[in-house]
Amino acid sequence: MSLRFNSDGTFRVLQMADIQDGPDVREDTIRLIEGAIRKAHPDLIVLTGDQIRGYDPAYIDTFLRRRGEQPGTHVRAVTEIEAKIRGIKRHPIAKTLTKSQPSDERWMIDGIGTDSPKLVKSAGRNGSASKLESWAEAINRATAASLLDETRQKVRDTFAAFLGPALESRIPFAATYGNHDFQCGILADEQDDLYREFAGCMNPVAGSSPLALEPGTFALPIEASDGSGRITMSVMMVNSGDYADTADAGDGNGRQSVTEYAKYAANSRGWDLADSDGYGTPSPEAVEWLKRVQRELGRRNGDGQAVPAIAFQHIPPQEFYDCLREVPAYTPNAVEGAREFAGHCYVLDRDVCRPGSRLGEAIGCADVNVGEVDALREAGGYFALFCGHDHKNSFVGHVHDIDLGYAPTCGFECYGPKSRFRGIRLFEFREDNPMAYVTRMLTWGDLVGRYSSNELRVFFEDHCVTDLIGVRNELRRPQVSATLLGAGAVTCGAIGYAVRGLLRKSQ
Repeated sequence: MSLRFNSDGTFRVLQMADIQDGPDVREDTIRLIEGAIRKAHPDLIVLTGDQIRGYDPAYIDTFLRRRGEQPGTHVRAVTEIEAKIRGIKRHPIAKTLTKSQPSDERWMIDGIGTDSPKLVKSAGRNGSASKLESWAEAINRATAASLLDETRQKVRDTFAAFLGPALESRIPFAATYGNHDFQCGILADEQDDLYREFAGCMNPVAGSSPLALEPGTFALPIEASDGSGRITMSVMMVNSGDYADTADAGDGNGRQSVTEYAKYAANSRGWDLADSDGYGTPSPEAVEWLKRVQRELGRRNGDGQAVPAIAFQHIPPQEFYDCLREVPAYTPNAVEGAREFAGHCYVLDRDVCRPGSRLGEAIGCADVNVGEVDALREAGGYFALFCGHDHKNSFVGHVHDIDLGYAPTCGFECYGPKSRFRGIRLFEFREDNPMAYVTRMLTWGDLVGRYSSNELRVFFEDHCVTDLIGVRNELRRPQVSATLLGAGAVTCGAIGYAVRGLLRKSQ
């Protein structure tokens, strides 16, 4: 399947960011997707990561905080709490394995099929293991595989739900990955295979051509409308990694050093979020590929020239902070930076940002700059890089000779802005000048209405805080500070009235 500009010289793309849901995708999320498709009539849909809520209790038996872990180990405390609230119980065998995880192959499981399986030790190779233990070992392996099979089906169900409107409308789609997708236990390469089970999937097999580097990193050329086959522009999908390592840890894509992993494993509940070491980055191979692929597209066109290109990924690079302006901490609606940018407060720089831009939270970039934006500039042709990841942000700024922008969450199962600001970003390109594109948000407020079906939940997600930075950011919101001041005044008045009454009675 090839992509081509329409006969009127237009090509429309919808960016869906951070659906972040379990197998039962929220109806409001589906309604928003349906409304955006009806409104835009897109030629392509790009999914920019965190389609899967990997920490959802549905995946509790196969959950991964980090790639390379034993599935189901070190489950987040918030996931366990949510599982109890929803009445989801862990599989007995999964629970037993994650408690002990013996490295000695002589350990097996006894009590398969009961509510209290336990680890037992065989007599070893030179001894005589019981038939029960040998049978238990075989059943355990089958059960572990079965748990992953169940998760694969749940991932399929999730895909089928949010892809439903696109499949019904026969719209091609492409997907890359975020920091939560893999946490369900099914890694990106397998998820790529699952996506390709659905009609219209544009994800190529990794390594199948110079345009396909790895799962989530590939180019989608868009040909001219005249049928000549000339590539007029390209959509680049980039896998931006998931979680970073400490300085001595390795490749920066989620694998920890032995020392750091031991610390993490010993106090996994204390390190409840896998981003304790910060977020990941595109691999060095991906950064180099962004330059190399432009040469390949130029070769295919026969002129060696870079083609106009827009890149999509999940986690933003540090240059996104250059779209902001530092302000005093008491500035209304300012947000405090995260990690390397902590202690500094920011608002949008209106001189570089497009009208309608919104800043709702800190930019959750990696602690290191791997030179991705520099690579885009060096390669030529790239005119924009759009991300997701930070659910409350929807700004577009022009810095470093390139547009840097966001789409906010389009999901209703995760944290984010008010209902009316959740949405899907529309891009409209013209064949005669793709760089002069038009983009705007298609929001719930415009497509559906002001409120969602569960506005109490959305209110909590909009004001949810997990650290002191979040508390300070909330206090900078005028409505929040005014409400707190009003409540404080009423409380003080009530206390004063009660004290005055007590004094009168004592006289």
